[in-house]
Parts: sequence; structure tokens; C-alpha cells
Amino acid sequence: MIGAIAEGETRIRNYSTGADCHSTLGCVRALGIDVEGQGTEFVIRGEGLDGLRPPAADLDAGNSGSTIRMLSGILAGQPFRSRIFGDESLSRRPMRRIIEPLSQMGARIRARDEQFPPLEIEGGRLRPIHYDLPVPSAQVKTCVLFAGLFAEGETTVAEPVRSRDHTEIALREFGADITVARQRITLTGRPVLTGRELTVPADLSSAAFFLVAALLVPGSRLAIHGVGLNPTRSALLDFLVSMGARIQIPDLESRNGELVGDILVEHSTLRGGIIDKGLTAALIDEIPVLAVLGAATENGLTVRDASELRIKETDRIRTVIENLRRMGVAAEELPDGLTVPGRQKFRAAELDSFGDHRIAMAFGVAALAGDGESVIHGAEAASVSFPQFWEVLSRCAQLHD
Repeated sequence: MIGAIAEGETRIRNYSTGADCHSTLGCVRALGIDVEGQGTEFVIRGEGLDGLRPPAADLDAGNSGSTIRMLSGILAGQPFRSRIFGDESLSRRPMRRIIEPLSQMGARIRARDEQFPPLEIEGGRLRPIHYDLPVPSAQVKTCVLFAGLFAEGETTVAEPVRSRDHTEIALREFGADITVARQRITLTGRPVLTGRELTVPADLSSAAFFLVAALLVPGSRLAIHGVGLNPTRSALLDFLVSMGARIQIPDLESRNGELVGDILVEHSTLRGGIIDKGLTAALIDEIPVLAVLGAATENGLTVRDASELRIKETDRIRTVIENLRRMGVAAEELPDGLTVPGRQKFRAAELDSFGDHRIAMAFGVAALAGDGESVIHGAEAASVSFPQFWEVLSRCAQLHD
């Protein structure tokens, strides 16, 4: 997205093969930007802040909440009307959290029932704002900062809890004037952004499934190379280590402003733990697979302050509990989380992804610990973020055998 509004070529290596990221590419192309490449390497020929063109048709964000929420910030600053929609799952996800700040900045936005996609965005001249995020959300923060690029003056976003800061790092790499003090991000509008050559680190949220698999299956030892270890993401490793996980990071370096390193993990006896408050926000995407791991710990896992999980691709609290119970694992649903007692065994079962990529992958990992063959209906949902997941998981399992 930033490459599309920067001046000149941006070359991105190790681009994700996931459907969500390709939804973003499709939207960028539809806005008149030349995108060339295939596989994991793409060149985006940006035309600057004022270089986007009105799309000939509605923009399709697919299943990607990141695409629709973040791109809306850029669309709000355009001198044309656009309409962006998504699939059935995305059409149920609330957008009022971005509509409110963008409206304060001067954009006019219509939504189904005033909060659901499709969004019809009448862009134009925006004014800078100071916005206090009501809940920690890197997507909403990014949306407001992207809109702030088109506003004269300083736009400030204050966070109740520090969220992922990939956007701040990327904007700085492209040349934006952006400062971060405590949990307050300030951006000066109308910068000249310049295309860059970038290599995307391997995604820690995707690596999480393999970290948990190694911790879960006795005798496992696994190395995962070139993983992004941004401090706003690496709370996962800190939490696992706090439970007794044997994890090492033998080397660490900075690439394009992001910390990158290798992770070595081996099967461990884990104590269990509690995820709540700021830690919940930091681990929100990893909670489904951590809930699986909780059943194999000594003291189990409790998750609180996670009502955000109920408005993801599925109600992830309910779908995690449903699949755990199918595997004979006791678990209690809480209004804003769940409790999974420890020292439990996994039975082979018929499981369901419910069309959610993280549920499919979490229970692919759980199935490794089952007492026989499990079947996961809707396993293809993993392709939203990780099309090679089943192939990689199978290869790891074969190496272990």
C-alpha cells in the first residue's frame, strides 16, 4: 500500500503467498498502479500521493480485514468515490472503528447498517486529528496514519496499549516524518515517500503454529529461519519461555528497520499460564493455537480480555472451544475468553475450520497430538494466510517420524 503512494519503484522480496496479501495487490492494481511480478517477488511502480486513479469497479478485499481497514485510510484522501467490499466473512466484521476517525478527518463514508462492508468512501481533502484509540488495534492505527498522509499538518494516534508497529517502521523507511513517544504516534502530512527495496521477514504469527507443534510433540526439535522478531510481536516468545519452553535465538539482525533472526525450539514440559490485559492484545492472533497448547501444559491456560476474538473471521472463542471438545479436551467458554485445564490428552476427531484460517491451522497442530487420524473439514481455509501450511506441516511430521 505504501509502495503504491510512494514515488518510483518498490521491490518487495519474500512477499506472502497468502490470499489476503494478494487481495491487497488486486486493489492496488485496480487503483491504476502498475504491479509486476509473481511468486514471492513483486515490483510496485508508485505514482506518489496523488497518483491513484478512480477504480473502474468495486475494490475486492476478499477475506482481508487488514486490506479493507488499512486501505480505507488511503481511499479517504482521494479526490474520487470508491467502493470496497469483501467475502461473506469480511462482510460481518465491524467497520465503525475506522468510519468514526475517518469521518472526523472529513471523509464521507456509507456502510451497510452504518458499520458493515461494503464501504462507499467519498474521499477528498482531509484535516489532521488527534485520535485516542478506544481499543488497541494496529489496523485502525494504520488506517488513521494512512489518512494522515493526505492531511496538511500533524495527525496523532494515541494507543491504550502498544500495538504492532510495522506501519510506523515502514513509513519511516519510505521517508515519512513520524515520531513515537510512549504510546503516541505523530505523523506530518503530505510527505514525499520514495520507493524502496525491501525483504519481508518470515511471519511470527505463521511460525507460531510450528513452535507449538514442536513444543507439543515429544522428541521434536525445530529450526525456523529468518523470522521477524519485532518487539511488538515477540511477546509470543516471551510468553512461551515464561511457561518453560526451550527456545533459543542464536542470531539477530536488523533489516529495513525490522529485527530478524532464527528460532530454535524443542519439546518442553510447560507450566501453563494466564493471558490477559495488554498481553491479550499482543497475542490476539496466536490465542487459538495457544489454547491447543494449554491442554498439554501442567496447569492449563486461561485467556481473558479477549472479546475481540468474537469478531474475527469466526467467533474464535466459540470455534476453539467446539473443536477442543470434539477432541475430548475439557474447556470452558468465558464471555471474554476461555479456560483450558492442563494435563489432557487429545482424541482423534472430525474437526471443522468454520472457514477460518487460524482455526484450521491450530487444529492441524492439535491433530498431531491425537491418538489416531483426524479429519479437518474446510482445511483449505489456511490458504488465506499460508497456502503451503499443510505441505510444510506434513514435511515436519515426516521428519519427526
